[in-house]
Amino acid sequence: MANIQKRGDNSWCFTVYTGVQVNGKYGRRTKTVTITDEALLKTKKRLQDHLDMEYSKFREEVQAGEYIKPQKMTISAFVEEWRTKYAAKQLEHKTRTAYESHLKIRILPTFGHMKLEDVKPLHIVNFLESLSQDGGRGDKKSGGLSSGTVQINHRVLKNIFSRAVEWKIIKSNPVAAVQKPKVTSKEIVPYDEQEVRLLLQAIEKEPIHWRMLITLALTTGMRRGELLGLEWRHVDWKAGVIDVSQTLVQALKGEIIVKEPKTKNSKRKVTLPASVLEELRDYYAYRVKERDKLGDAWNGRDREGREWHFMFCHPDGSPFHHERPYLWFRQFIQKNGLRYIRFHDLRHTSATLLINQGVHAKIISERLGHGNITTTMNIYGHALQSADQAAADKLDSLFSKKAETQK
Repeated sequence: MANIQKRGDNSWCFTVYTGVQVNGKYGRRTKTVTITDEALLKTKKRLQDHLDMEYSKFREEVQAGEYIKPQKMTISAFVEEWRTKYAAKQLEHKTRTAYESHLKIRILPTFGHMKLEDVKPLHIVNFLESLSQDGGRGDKKSGGLSSGTVQINHRVLKNIFSRAVEWKIIKSNPVAAVQKPKVTSKEIVPYDEQEVRLLLQAIEKEPIHWRMLITLALTTGMRRGELLGLEWRHVDWKAGVIDVSQTLVQALKGEIIVKEPKTKNSKRKVTLPASVLEELRDYYAYRVKERDKLGDAWNGRDREGREWHFMFCHPDGSPFHHERPYLWFRQFIQKNGLRYIRFHDLRHTSATLLINQGVHAKIISERLGHGNITTTMNIYGHALQSADQAAADKLDSLFSKKAETQK
């Protein structure tokens, strides 16, 4: 049998034999090549040279074990495989939830119907470009996505196609040829001391659990998930220290997912100001009375019946939804006419307050749970530089006066 056979007006079938198989029969691999260049089709010698060259490439791929026969699998079908065989086992819950959101809203509506092998780098480039344009969000909101969110979509696509290559469904990853979108970081402008005073005045009108949550966010610099994951057992009342040892990942319909903080340094102990410790005592007493009133109606249990004694929760003991602090805080600052910052920026506010009080960057790094002091310096370099300049100005004032007295 010829190794190159014509199948139609402009298509040829390549055959490479792979030797005798276990069953005693000869194995073979085939590939169909279609030529659309009319000029090439009309020139017999050039056409034959082209076919011989393509056949040689195909034979080398087969002999090296690199040839992958097209599977004709759509991206939607492959994502189902990716979910069960990879995402469910390898991705953290929070990451998996974020990936699924982008898949549902943007990626699958665009690529779901396409075959894996049909997606080219230009498809990816055009898709990522469209996300930053008006209407690119995929929801009802106007405008495009932020550069950071565009980069996440690139990451999701690259992960999925990497698995397709790894499992030998396609030969190459089209996303690997596309440069990762650059992220334009927005400048963090946390509250200054005057704005913090206004915030604390406004918070006095709010329920006690919100007062305490904001107070701890400002005085400890804890992340949202760390605050929601706090249980009363994490408070050392004698030493006035909070043990940050778990974070609430999700609380939804009785499913409570609590994990250890992401990094080793995120597990830490944070000392509270004396006045805040007293506030926390009052809050604890308030919570105890609430539970005593409820009796059997208390609902601080998950689906498996395990009891959780969260510091911040609904009156019946059931945990807050993991997005609730962010949503409440956004409404709170709008209602009180305060400058908009994110809930997470309370953490940055805590750090800059300490910097302005002259606290050493190493101590701030440990309170925030950073992996090393370099992280702190990179995030708060500007604030640290300003504090250093203020310190220099104070020294200048001191030595200027000394110089004056020596004249």
